[in-house]
Amino acid sequence: MRLYYHPMSSCSRRVLLVARQLGIQLELISVDLFRGEQNTPPFLQLNPNHQVPVLEDEGYVLWESYAIMQYLAELAPNKSLHPVSAQERADSSRWMYWCGQHLMPAISTLNWENSIKEMAGLGPADRAEVVRAEARFNEACQILDTHLVGQEWICGSRLALADLAIAAPLGDWQRAKLPIMPFSQIERWFQQIQSLACWKETAQGQG
Repeated sequence: MRLYYHPMSSCSRRVLLVARQLGIQLELISVDLFRGEQNTPPFLQLNPNHQVPVLEDEGYVLWESYAIMQYLAELAPNKSLHPVSAQERADSSRWMYWCGQHLMPAISTLNWENSIKEMAGLGPADRAEVVRAEARFNEACQILDTHLVGQEWICGSRLALADLAIAAPLGDWQRAKLPIMPFSQIERWFQQIQSLACWKETAQGQG
């Protein structure tokens, strides 16, 4: 299986986290986002959305990081990240979709304004955009922080796809200046994530 990715992409990293956790070997093909390789005709044949990651498995092409995570979890002999119970699977999916709808937009804006714009030579952060994104980030994190009270992991007592999906973009907290410190439950949970071997093995490009 091939994974088209970028080492600084948190969406790519959540897929790599799953692969590492489950022992799935992937051939990694780097897509240079800063040089616009995601806009070239060969890449657009894989993903017309101009985005990484993209998984290619013997002619089957799959984009959207959450879908790739679920696909890998279903293929793995070790089903630890893909429980049998329909309710457990739905619970994990619920938090992954929540991440995409509520948390990721705020993180993406903060990452863009506080980090990527400078790296790309596009000028300083737009303070109004930062303020709006911080408010949205705080609102989402309050929901997650409250949910984590009394829970080891997001879906209970075992690591799930949702944990890896949500942790990946939080790996940019320093570079993106994410205001994560006030949320004690998230901090406690995130420390557990950072102790995982898969997290340490996929740390390239994170900061």
